[in-house]
Amino acid sequence: MPDTAHKPSYVMDQYCERIPAENWLDTQFAPYDDDSSKSSRMTMFFGPKFLTSKLYQLSPIEDLELAKSLIRPGSLFLDDLSKSNNYTSKGYGKVNRVYIICEEDQGIPKKFQQWMIDNYPVNHVMEIKGADHMGMLSKPKELCDCLSEIAHRFA
Repeated sequence: MPDTAHKPSYVMDQYCERIPAENWLDTQFAPYDDDSSKSSRMTMFFGPKFLTSKLYQLSPIEDLELAKSLIRPGSLFLDDLSKSNNYTSKGYGKVNRVYIICEEDQGIPKKFQQWMIDNYPVNHVMEIKGADHMGMLSKPKELCDCLSEIAHRFA
């Protein structure tokens, strides 16, 4: 969750610094361009071990298998975000922010989720016990209840 005091890449930079490299398991990183000397842009491709143990460990097996079959290279967009202007207090800072902690998220560990909340406080924190990174799959009813409460409280 970005803040208004730092570059938009700050939270991802902190994640990369604080989370050990071995946490990425079989995730593959590669230069975005064929000639890596042109750019520092990187792609990432989550491997089956990472998906299974860090993102979908509590989700239904059929959702994990579907994710494995549909996975494509992606990006953290660190290069673009590091060159972007900071978000402003007049725009981004005026929006009500609610953070839903997924208690069993191994992709973004609870300690780091709490750091993000402390770094840029929110209006309300909710927690879904027993939810992995994919709360919409591991705890769909609980996530729906949270979203409904948010809509009623902040609409």
